Amino acid sequence: QMQLVESGGGLVQPGGSLRLSCTVSEFALDHYSIGWFRQAPGKEREGVACVGSSDGTTHYIGSVQGRFTISRDEAKNAVYLHMNNLKLEDTGVYYCAASPLKCLASPRDSMYNYWGQGTQVTVST
Repeated sequence: QMQLVESGGGLVQPGGSLRLSCTVSEFALDHYSIGWFRQAPGKEREGVACVGSSDGTTHYIGSVQGRFTISRDEAKNAVYLHMNNLKLEDTGVYYCAASPLKCLASPRDSMYNYWGQGTQVTVST
C-alpha cells in the first residue's frame, strides 16, 4: 500500500512563502502522477496542481498560477509544492495524492487512488 506523508505546513503572513513536501513510501514515484489538493473551511476539496510521471507535465489552477510551483525528486521519492506570495484564500488543509493516470488540468479527486493525511496551511495577519 502506497503511503504519502505531507509536511511543511504552518502559519504565515500574506505575501509569505512555504514549501510543502510529500514523501512517498512503499512504491517508486516514477509511475505515478502526484497532485496537490486543498480544502478550505466550509468548502469542497479542490485540485491545486499536479505533476506527471513520465514527462513531468505540470498543471495549476488559475488562482495559484505564477505563485505556486510543483516539482518532483525521484531520488528522494518526494514531491514539493513551493508556494510564494501567499494569500488569505490559500488557507486550508493541503493533501498530496497519487494517481496512475496522467496529470490533467483541473485535477479531480476521483482520479487519485492514494492520499496523505494532510498538512494545515494558515495565511493570516
